[in-house]
Formats: sequence, structure tokens, C-alpha cells
Amino acid sequence: MAVNQNQKNRKSNSMLTKTGKTRLGPLNLAQLTKLIETSTKPKEKAKIQRALNKMTVAVA
Repeated sequence: MAVNQNQKNRKSNSMLTKTGKTRLGPLNLAQLTKLIETSTKPKEKAKIQRALNKMTVAVA
């Protein structure tokens, strides 16, 4: 579970998974670029970069 919360008390947030990780699918190009600039972890940056690559391929 995410950060000392049990499932019963957890608020529903469509942008987070059950474990508290963010969902990248519904974000647009501007939001993803802002997120990659503010991110510090290499694993998160790689995940965001893959989402950006998918989005640019779909647009082109």
C-alpha cells in the first residue's frame, strides 16, 4: 500500500495506481515534459521518456 494508508481509508484518485505510483496515460505532451523536468529519479525519467516517445509516434 501507499505510505501508511490502508485500503479502507484511501481516497480514490484516478491519477494514481493502488500502490501510489502515477499514471502517465492520460497526461498530455506539455504535462509530460514538465514532469520529466521536475523528476529526479532515473527510473521515473525513463518511464516518462517512453510515454513521450509513444505520444510523439502516435502524433506523427
